[in-house]
Order: sequence, then C-alpha cells, then structure tokens
Amino acid sequence: MAHPESSPFAAPMPGMAHGNMTMVGLVDHVRNGFDPTHMLTDWDTGQTELLPDGRTLRTFTVEAIDKEIEIAPGLFFPAWTFNGRVPGPALRAREGDRLRIVFRNLGSHPHSMHFHGIHSARMDGVPGAGLIEPGEEFVYDFDARPFGCHLYHCHALPLKRHMHKGMYGLFVIDPDPSRHPENVEVAASRVLGSPENARWQEMAMVMNAFDTNFDGGNEVYACNTIGQAYMNVPIPVDKSRPVRIYLLNVTEFDPINSFHLHANFFDYYDTGTNLTPTLRTVDVIMQCQAQRGILEFSFADHEPGMYMFHAHQSEFTELGWIGMFDVRDPSA
Repeated sequence: MAHPESSPFAAPMPGMAHGNMTMVGLVDHVRNGFDPTHMLTDWDTGQTELLPDGRTLRTFTVEAIDKEIEIAPGLFFPAWTFNGRVPGPALRAREGDRLRIVFRNLGSHPHSMHFHGIHSARMDGVPGAGLIEPGEEFVYDFDARPFGCHLYHCHALPLKRHMHKGMYGLFVIDPDPSRHPENVEVAASRVLGSPENARWQEMAMVMNAFDTNFDGGNEVYACNTIGQAYMNVPIPVDKSRPVRIYLLNVTEFDPINSFHLHANFFDYYDTGTNLTPTLRTVDVIMQCQAQRGILEFSFADHEPGMYMFHAHQSEFTELGWIGMFDVRDPSA
C-alpha cells in the first residue's frame, strides 16, 4: 500500500478530504472588502434610540452597490451587493423593536428590499409597492416580528437575476424573554449580548452559489460566498461551549441545498420561530431557496480535531461548499 502522502488521492493539506478535488490558491478578502470568517460573527445591530413609548427604535443603513467580487481563487463575479458584500449585512434586532431601514440605491438598476416578516404592503419592497431607482432613497419602517431566523432580498424583476447577483442577507429577530415565560431561559439564550447568550458560539451562515458563465447553472457553491473558505481557514470551536448556527439558503438555479455535519448531530428549529426544536438529533437538513432555520449542537463529548461540514449534494461539495470545524479543548 502506498504511503498516504504519495497517493494521488491524499489530502493536499492537513485536515483536507475529498482527495484533490479542491480549488488552488486563496481569495483576496482585503480586495473583496469582506472576509467570510468575520462574516460568521459580524452582526449589524444598527443604531438605537429610545422612543417615547419606551420601545427601542433601531435604524440600519443599507446601500445597493455594483461591485466585482472574487468568489474563488482568480474567479471574479459582477455582483450587485448590499453594503458592498455578499451576502449583505446580517441584520439583527429584538422582538418588538421599531425598525427603520434607510435604503439608498447606488447601483445601476432599480432595486428594493423585501423582508421576510410581518409588515404593511407599502413596506413590502415589491413592484407596485415601490422599486427604488438608481440614485434614490427609501425608508422602510415596521415592527420587528415574529422572532426567528429570516432573510431580506431585492424583489425587483427578474427576481432570479437580482437574487443570484447577490442581493440578499440574514435578518434575525431575537425573542423577547418577557413575552415567553414558558421558555424564558431558551429565549434569553438567543438575545445577543445577554449573559445567557454569552455561553453560545453563534454563527451566521448563508448557503449560496454563482453562475459564472450565465448559462442558468452554477459553477461555484459556497457558504458565505467564497468557495471552500472554511476549508482553507477552518472555524475554531471551543468544545466546552455549544454552537448555534443561523442557516439560510439563497441558492438560485438549484431546487434545494443542504447542510451535513460530520461525526455529530444537531437540533433544528425551522425558521427559528419556535423555542422548542422542530427536529431533534439529525445530521442533515435540506432547505429550498428562502428556507432557513437554527441549528444547535455541541462537541463537549468529542476529542479535539477537524470535523467536516458540507452540502450533501456531492457536486456542491466538490465545487466549493465544504468546510471544517477546528474543535479545540481550552483546558488542554
């Protein structure tokens, strides 16, 4: 038997798998202006002020910007972005907040922002309710409800074009524990910045893909845009603290995408609008476009090491949607 390092099927780097089916080189995140590692924890909580009725007004500023981005080493894509990144900023609020989103269209096409949630028709961001022309501005104003893991995206037509070009992002509403006395501890654990939330390792993950030759089929698949980002730079995980992933699928041109966790199982909260799991002890979840949910799991009983996660469509995996959790023991 050949020594593993001399085998043509050997891992090209420590912790790598799937043989030599891998991208060569690294993406320049500085040139892109965003880093998929930072995206995992880069929550945009806006600017806050207190309203006369005691509620919080939370204001976000979002700009549509045309921008060429590098999605795989040496492979560039002419994106339409929110705030110069794909996915757009991960907006995070709290149940009951009054939200104000100042949207400026600095791009070359009419755009809008459509939020998955509850709001009036004039705030829906669809043709008829109002598209924002290049150079114009609109303010979306509504209450943050229901709590959960949501998304926002451009709803201009043709919709598949505007979404595929990169105009989407996570929109998370944390539950107000005082409104959920039956599950107050679980609700409190989801409130960003709370003592209960501090013990969790939370991550924002958006599954997406790119049709680089515009033939209606994707050539690059990813989590948070950059093919194989978390294989090149594995995600460090403290084995003593549980993990919570806010997972969203916005893949265009494919009916489903999926998330598979190696050597472990997770609880899944579909759409995140419940405080008890929709599914318990599963290791694969499928999502159609715009489906989303919350995954919770722990490596407390595992030995340290590299643990893979990826789509369980092999084609997606081999074309970039694959990564590693680098599980570490802080007491070692």
